[in-house]
Amino acid sequence: MFTGIVTDIGEITRLTPTAQGQLHRLRVACAYDQKTIADGASIACNGVCLTVVASGVEGGKTWFDVDTAAETLRMTTAKNWAVGTKLNLERALKIGDELGGHIVAGHADGVADIVGRDDLPDMARFELSTTRELARFIAPKGSITLDGVSLTVNTVQDVAFSVLIIPHTLSVTTLSGWNQGNEVNIEVDLMARYAARLTEMKV
Repeated sequence: MFTGIVTDIGEITRLTPTAQGQLHRLRVACAYDQKTIADGASIACNGVCLTVVASGVEGGKTWFDVDTAAETLRMTTAKNWAVGTKLNLERALKIGDELGGHIVAGHADGVADIVGRDDLPDMARFELSTTRELARFIAPKGSITLDGVSLTVNTVQDVAFSVLIIPHTLSVTTLSGWNQGNEVNIEVDLMARYAARLTEMKV
């Protein structure tokens, strides 16, 4: 489990397609202490929970390897990742850690398209659009995870919604580089999903 609070920005330094392109082995450079990264650990990369299969240090920089499987490549923006792609990183939540964002599973539900960007004094407002299936879980003032970042929904209209990004978030994540036409990973709020399921069930 995660909280949507990004703790580092990593960069893909190696990408190796395997299994006829159905699996990508990624090497991600980061600022984490390599001694704290165990094989089998979970690290959220742009909101996608991936399992560490190896780690090390090269040139004074920590790296870790993860695999993105066919379903991840189909469902998320991982299909577009390349060497040089910057990723929002978050380590798995430990018992006793501060829950600064909201409960995030790291299981991206799909993608959202950025349809507009407004740059405000020290802030940015993004308008996004997603599928009708996912839009029904998005509500004003509710929580949402975009590229691994816990955010509060500002407005909602049909399948479109907006978020307002504060200066701190712009400075410590990749969101400052978002532009109209980009795709981002989206994970809807777990509580909204369970609430919707309850209303669908007949007693």
